[in-house]
Amino acid sequence: MELETTEQQVLDAAEELFYGQGIQSVGMDAIRAASAVPLKRLYQAFPSKNSLVEAYLRRRDARWLRDLAQHVDTYESPTQRILAVFDWLFLWFNEPGFRGCGFINSFGELGATSQTVADIARAHKNAFRRYLGDLVAAAEAPTWLTDHLVLLAEGAMTTAAISGSPEPARHAKDAARILLRTARTGIDVTV
Repeated sequence: MELETTEQQVLDAAEELFYGQGIQSVGMDAIRAASAVPLKRLYQAFPSKNSLVEAYLRRRDARWLRDLAQHVDTYESPTQRILAVFDWLFLWFNEPGFRGCGFINSFGELGATSQTVADIARAHKNAFRRYLGDLVAAAEAPTWLTDHLVLLAEGAMTTAAISGSPEPARHAKDAARILLRTARTGIDVTV
């Protein structure tokens, strides 16, 4: 078995288990069993659970941001592209096994004890904020809108996970639409 294939098998199993059950509750034996990779081979690919957690989060970050951008890129107008973020969230919240944001979850579990996990979670959230900021700039909307949209999206993620409903994405989209209208009128809501 090639090392790259082994890594993918292990990461696939780790992602399903870490996201579904939580990082702390999943041991390396569970990863070994779910991946069908011998323990020695698993540790050759990932020398520690910490290295596996880091790889899991980095892969999730790249995929999450890529999938979001691919969805948003199907829309043409800058305003539609901003609102499409919330449509994508709605689709994500409807996925089987949705448990909220993996970065919020991992930060909640390990952020106080693992600087690496905290840094990766912060980097992911900062990348998402920059992405929304780029959409706001393309729409020629005021920069204050970015922070408000980030809070709407982050709040929707947490609320959807806790409530078990995808509807917070729709509510956040409605609020984003109101903020976009407010931004067009030139009203400064930061005062």
